[in-house]
Amino acid sequence: MSETASESRSNATEYTVSEISGALKRTVEDAFGNVRVRGEISGYRGPHSSGHAYFALKDDRARIDAVVWKTTMARLKFRPEEGMEVIASGKLTTYPGKSNYQIVIDNLEPAGAGALMALLEERKRRLQAEGLFDAGRKRRLPFMPQVIGVVTSPTGSVIRDIIHRIKDRFPLTVMVWPVRVQGETTAREVTAAVNGFNALTWDGPMPQPDVLIVARGGGSLEDLWGFNDEGLARAVAASHIPVISAVGHETDWTLIDFVADMRAPTPTGAAEIAVPVKAELEATLASLGARLNACTSRHLDRKRQAVRAAARALPSPDQLLALPRRRFDEATSRLGRGLTVSIERKRARLDRQRLTPATLSRRLNETRTLTGRDIARARAAFFAIVRQGRARFERTSARLSPAPIVRRQKLQADTLAGLVRRREQAMERRLDRLRAALTQADRLLATLSHKAVLARGFALVKDADGAVIKRVAELAPGAALQLEFADGNAEAIATSGGARPKLTAKPSGKAKEPGNQGSLF
Repeated sequence: MSETASESRSNATEYTVSEISGALKRTVEDAFGNVRVRGEISGYRGPHSSGHAYFALKDDRARIDAVVWKTTMARLKFRPEEGMEVIASGKLTTYPGKSNYQIVIDNLEPAGAGALMALLEERKRRLQAEGLFDAGRKRRLPFMPQVIGVVTSPTGSVIRDIIHRIKDRFPLTVMVWPVRVQGETTAREVTAAVNGFNALTWDGPMPQPDVLIVARGGGSLEDLWGFNDEGLARAVAASHIPVISAVGHETDWTLIDFVADMRAPTPTGAAEIAVPVKAELEATLASLGARLNACTSRHLDRKRQAVRAAARALPSPDQLLALPRRRFDEATSRLGRGLTVSIERKRARLDRQRLTPATLSRRLNETRTLTGRDIARARAAFFAIVRQGRARFERTSARLSPAPIVRRQKLQADTLAGLVRRREQAMERRLDRLRAALTQADRLLATLSHKAVLARGFALVKDADGAVIKRVAELAPGAALQLEFADGNAEAIATSGGARPKLTAKPSGKAKEPGNQGSLF
């Protein structure tokens, strides 16, 4: 009886799960084979490795999963973005594996920014206008921090990844401020954590961290919305401790990413940014030490080689004196000819400048006339200056008192005394320079004078008129000659002409010693 009753109560047709899922799929696809849905893109992460894109469309009350196949993605005219409001054309279908439905999109059209993205953009523009995003206000991270503060959930994998990476790279102190990283209280708790770390002192029982890491794993825009809070962004911007933002994955962006001093693509990346690798630092230090030793050795070797090369390149004393010796020899060979030419030029200039009593008288009269005119002008100018000074003195005498005059007189007397001292010093220096120049000129005159040549044993031959005879061909037999020596003059007679004349000398009235007389050739 019980079996019969049981069979009578279960007279409905039995279906398998696959049959029911297939029937639902056909029903949904037949009823909604071509629909247009308006909504905001949420959870978009870009195309999958397969080329397909998976995300959701939502409004303020509902949410529907969406998929864009690889072939459709290639035909889209714009790139979908998180929070963008779009109009999607396609068909509804079901996914039996999870008993949910989704829309397979054939075309996407932008319909405007979503509500959350619009709010986020409005906050972003306001904070940017206040200069909170400027790169100039961001602080540099310490190269070797001693304490790192981490603001994150204490139970997630994020804190374990951060601590593990810091321990591997450079073990140091890590302080964790536990907060909720999702939900309505996220912004308030994270803000309190940032302010709390900044309130610590360096020498307190809990030292203030050298750098802060605000970290959270990835998620949708709604999951990360607490980190877009304006109060949290202002707290991060006002923090005097450098802050590293490590919220979400590399494609996730929040407001604190813009105001933080550094943004890390992942929480693990934040740990890598915060601390260096100890082994790498030790290897770098060893490498730099080795390079320093090698550079020092090479530098010393180059200096030694340079000293040896310079020693080889230095010329010998004979090489240094070769050119001056040659110049001295050439100057010696030109000295006699130059002396003769100089004498001729001076004699010609003296002949052109003949003075006569009439010329002297005329020049003296002209000078007297000019001098008298200048004296008259000077006297008139002097009296005019005196009159002007007397008038100015009379105008200002009423306003003058003896005290300023005495002070000015004393000041001018001191100035005058200083000028007198400076004049005397300048005159002494001038006289010294003139004495030195005169001494040098006297030496040069003695060097260039023909008397120095005569002192070396030479004689100057002149004819009866006093003209210098330069060539043997100018001599005539029996010509009277005058011989000038260093210590006096002598007279001579040429006994013959031609290339080798014979001279017979007789004493002159100006001769000082008997040795000046007699035959010379």
